Amino acid sequence: MSMDRLCYLNGAYKPLALAQVSVLDRGFIFGDGIYEVVPVYGRKLFRFDEHLARLERSLAKVRIPDPCTREQWLERCRKLVAALYEGERVEDQVIYLQVTRGVAPRDHVMPEGLTPTVFMMCNPMKAPTAEQRHHGVACTTARDFRWERGDIKSVSLLGNVLARQMSADHGALETIMFREGPHGGPWLTEASGSNVWIVKDGALLGPPKSEHVLEGIRVELLHELCEEEGIAYNLKPISEADVRAADEVLLTSATKEVLPVTRIDGDAVGHGALRGRPGPVYSRLYEAYQRAKSLQSI
Repeated sequence: MSMDRLCYLNGAYKPLALAQVSVLDRGFIFGDGIYEVVPVYGRKLFRFDEHLARLERSLAKVRIPDPCTREQWLERCRKLVAALYEGERVEDQVIYLQVTRGVAPRDHVMPEGLTPTVFMMCNPMKAPTAEQRHHGVACTTARDFRWERGDIKSVSLLGNVLARQMSADHGALETIMFREGPHGGPWLTEASGSNVWIVKDGALLGPPKSEHVLEGIRVELLHELCEEEGIAYNLKPISEADVRAADEVLLTSATKEVLPVTRIDGDAVGHGALRGRPGPVYSRLYEAYQRAKSLQSI
């Protein structure tokens, strides 16, 4: 990462190398903050309003006031996108937004009246490679040992870091996680940095919305794309056995878009001639996603 890239911090634009926050910032001390990641295609923000709405939901859940209006967020995003393009001629980017509760003496109780710390930066998008799309990717699995509030996009990501490292240690791209529930299990939640989907008998299935699963922006987007493509779509509890017996397994995220999983814990995904290969539902959704990028960006 170039430390000369422009970032935004508390009302000022400056190079990353010059951006500093207090060691008493509650984001540093407690991980007391939230974040959002907005993809940018051809210097246009993709589904910006949906990302901003999720930012606002996360802020409300942790009782941090939203420090900016929509117009302020949009203006700052566009300025950072323009700066990265002017400096490095990068068309496809990723904007990172972070809001912490602010600076205060260390105390677990949430102080009132703090000024939130706002940090924003923009980096080139690291999209999946052509080889990953052609052959699919490998994943490992693990018990979901993270905290119970996966619905909050918190900067407290140590559990996700540990889970992602487990897959990295095995040369895999992601760790798919399962959690025991009140009616047994284990049930699919999500991956360390992605939503997880299965395809069964031509239908796209994902876990239901809950406090254990982040409401990915692509959850509603894939619903829309499935309607366009005539693909059945449903959110329902998915067991580990369902995942391992699926016809296809997919990952979605801001940078992965839609990505096929072709091996889980070393075993090939799917059946028959398509076993261990990306399947037809993935191909249709990927193409539909590419069309959406040109229609839903501002």
